[in-house]
Amino acid sequence: MVSTQEQFEQVQAVKKSINTASETVKNQALLAMADHLLAATEEILAANVLDMEAAKGKISDVMLDRLYLDAGRIEAMATGIRDVVALPDPIGEVLERSQLENGLVITKKRVAMGVIGIIYESRPNVTSDAAALALKSGNAVVLRSGKDAYQTAHAIVTALKKGLETTTIHPDVIQLVEDTSRESSYAMMKAKGYLDLLIPRGGAGLINAVVENAIVPVIETGTGIVHVYVDKDADEDKALSIINNAKTSRPSVCNAMEVLLVHQDKAASFLPRLEQVLVADRKEAGLEPIQLRLDEKASQFISGIAAEPQDFDTEFLDYVLAVKVVSSLEEAVEHIEVHSTHHSDAIVTENADAIAYFTDQVDSAAVYVNASTRFTDGGQFGLGCEMGISTQKLHARGPMGLKELTSYKYVVTGDGQIRE
Repeated sequence: MVSTQEQFEQVQAVKKSINTASETVKNQALLAMADHLLAATEEILAANVLDMEAAKGKISDVMLDRLYLDAGRIEAMATGIRDVVALPDPIGEVLERSQLENGLVITKKRVAMGVIGIIYESRPNVTSDAAALALKSGNAVVLRSGKDAYQTAHAIVTALKKGLETTTIHPDVIQLVEDTSRESSYAMMKAKGYLDLLIPRGGAGLINAVVENAIVPVIETGTGIVHVYVDKDADEDKALSIINNAKTSRPSVCNAMEVLLVHQDKAASFLPRLEQVLVADRKEAGLEPIQLRLDEKASQFISGIAAEPQDFDTEFLDYVLAVKVVSSLEEAVEHIEVHSTHHSDAIVTENADAIAYFTDQVDSAAVYVNASTRFTDGGQFGLGCEMGISTQKLHARGPMGLKELTSYKYVVTGDGQIRE
């Protein structure tokens, strides 16, 4: 096994082959990576079977779905890489230009970060997404997969590197950390001088560990305690459709809703309809019903489990929904301010004043009006695949695409000027 430190040194030695590559060279490399990824479908699926068999009984069914690959998902990963090819190259973009009285021309231009580290859990598609975005934005990348997904990630990275071997970009600009112990994660957190940026993607435990321990710059990606508020002036049919999609389409992802807030004037008519859609209809269709965890007021209208206080501070990533009845729009916003992770939060209403208040007062990376929170995604936002959803405000916020993986520098051009 190659040590994590040796991998840091390897990527440092070859990073310039991607940091200074032209758009044409980078796009050729990405297309080659996509082609070799598809060509390796059989090997990747075989590796995924090993990961799935090892993970069964250790992680939940919804987390197993995150880990699972089939030919269609691999094809979607290749399509995601090709989509990045079509995006404009941010490197070299002139952000500002000015000329001083002494004749100096100051140009502020976008440049690559250098080497980006990603620590992530059981989502194989992150491997290809992160590699594609890193390379298109001119960065080398060090990937640290979760142990549950290592065999799959290794097969994916092997394919991507074979693609790079056909180009002028050195294959070692993509590194998959071979050590799956916690020590390698901590090594990345302390890799000052080797990593220019570290991005954790996973649960609260992982993200908190990185934020608290890293001495390299970190962008905090979010756990998603995502709210949907059904206002007293909501269209109930619209609300049911939005909630059904936001909760059930993929409950294991960070943009899935976890908490429903309902205005008290809507509770009597809306909550029984909600129970029908999320519980009874799903049972009848042979699908897993949503477990409803209800506050005292909600339990007056429908059946479910009595909610504990921590249920409103939990990212379930499962077929579980916490439900609370609120007395006003203002109470809903106050609840979101206290309990949200400021990832994505939504209002369903036909009232323009309520929309204005909610969108002004809710301080989240993505604030939705009459739409599912499942759209918080780089691909859906037109950014190609994403590096993660940032819930912080410094440098990047929301879905992180190419521009969020860059920095800038000043190029100062003169004609012999000296400072007096």
